[in-house]
Amino acid sequence: MTDPKEKNRHMWDTRYGESGYFYGTAPNAWLAARQVYFRPGMRVLVPADGEGRNSVWCAQQGMTVDAFDLSPVAVEKARALAAEKGVSVNYAVASIDSWVWQAESYDAVVLIFMNFATPNMRNRLFTECIQALRPGGILFLHGYRAEQLQYGTGGPPVIEQLYTEAMLREALDPLIIVEVESYDASLSEGKGHNGMSALIGVVAKKIQP
Repeated sequence: MTDPKEKNRHMWDTRYGESGYFYGTAPNAWLAARQVYFRPGMRVLVPADGEGRNSVWCAQQGMTVDAFDLSPVAVEKARALAAEKGVSVNYAVASIDSWVWQAESYDAVVLIFMNFATPNMRNRLFTECIQALRPGGILFLHGYRAEQLQYGTGGPPVIEQLYTEAMLREALDPLIIVEVESYDASLSEGKGHNGMSALIGVVAKKIQP
């Protein structure tokens, strides 16, 4: 298997093909704690959503949700989770580069543990997400800081793919930073995220014209 994209898809298919839900079915705790920002009827995009735990939570809040993931195995499990919870999510099998991005179409974009993205991919992702937000729309980002290498409890062992507050402030400069929090906490999210972790969360808003 020489195609990097196929190799990457196979890796995620294998991970998500295990029994149960690799990162659990509960939403990311940092995201759920920011429920005050959400309201029924908002249109939300959840890129690289895996097995659906965060898109399903958004749908449970009464929002219209689009979500995609590279892995068809993950998307199948996400659809099953949405059906089990009695909500509707528009799922698609797509990568960050093959997803058809729509400018100024979403009230919120949710990026949870996107640390798999290399710096070049991350730059493309952030650019597309910012463009996809409507004026007044909000970006939610939660992931691992560089200090996560000391814990080794999840995420890639590649410092270039981990976050620093300065890097995120620069990358999200077109937006207004509403909230930024760097902190350490113990995670318990399925098999994938377990133990003390170095985390950062950002809430940023697109400027009204």
